[in-house]
Amino acid sequence: MKKKSIKFLGIVSFLSGIGLLFYVLYPIFSYEIVSSLKYPTYLSPVPEGQVYGAGKQDVDFTKASNWLPLKETNFDEASAKYYTLSIPSLDIKNATVSIGGEDLSKSLIQYPGTAYPGRRGNAVVFGHSVLPQFFNPEDYLTIFSTLPTIKKNDSIFIEHDGITYEYKVESSFEVLPTDIQILEQNTSDSFLTLVTCVPPGHPLRPKRLIVRARVVPFGERI
Repeated sequence: MKKKSIKFLGIVSFLSGIGLLFYVLYPIFSYEIVSSLKYPTYLSPVPEGQVYGAGKQDVDFTKASNWLPLKETNFDEASAKYYTLSIPSLDIKNATVSIGGEDLSKSLIQYPGTAYPGRRGNAVVFGHSVLPQFFNPEDYLTIFSTLPTIKKNDSIFIEHDGITYEYKVESSFEVLPTDIQILEQNTSDSFLTLVTCVPPGHPLRPKRLIVRARVVPFGERI
């Protein structure tokens, strides 16, 4: 009887381990399969010897300054300013965005030097992600875990200086962490760029998902 109990416990432990492994790895592999069909990947040339993240598991991705390793920027907490961002289709409501700052566990971060919301140019906002099973729109460590599910024409609302701006998603694509072109400023209109690591939950964070949106003129809002 004792041997049967030990054997039964062994089988249960084995099946539990397989189930846990599937629970963790399935979202990563399924994302890779879907993203290869869904997203174009724009890969800029990478300087020799600067392939970021290859074989590294000790990079702290809660620090915004680690997200674009080839771009030197001063993330100054003392001078940070704040506004809020909402994405109804992802259940994200009034998330705090810090212009400047460093800690992605406390807020979303707008990359310093990019345009303010509502102004001509490109406001670039970074958000952390983990396995989508753990998505919590009120936890900044998980807030962009479901960003890959956002769709074209979904609305993004920003409240800045007492004004609410609506942006419509125009496109989504992937880049390498070394591609700083996502920071480029297009002054033909007011644009918003959302950035997170993908696949969500991958320990090496090999790529960045880019979601681009354009402001909706006040006279065209429904």
